[in-house]
Amino acid sequence: MASMTIRNLDEQLKAQLRMEAAKHGHSMEEEVRIILRNALNQPQQAGLGSRIQERFAQVGGVELNVPSRSDKPRDPEFGA
Repeated sequence: MASMTIRNLDEQLKAQLRMEAAKHGHSMEEEVRIILRNALNQPQQAGLGSRIQERFAQVGGVELNVPSRSDKPRDPEFGA
């Protein structure tokens, strides 16, 4: 098993950790292990594009008109 030392821990945060550990009947070290395990075992949230795709897939998707590549590019000063 590995060990870890956490330096410069805010006293208020340490006090909150102590209270949470006591409330759950754990040592502070065990409480930290549980917090880390829970935080790192959370499923990764999909990115914005994936979430938008999922939402529109539920209603059958959306067709977008993609402009042809033969269109002239905008003037570089446009919107400046």
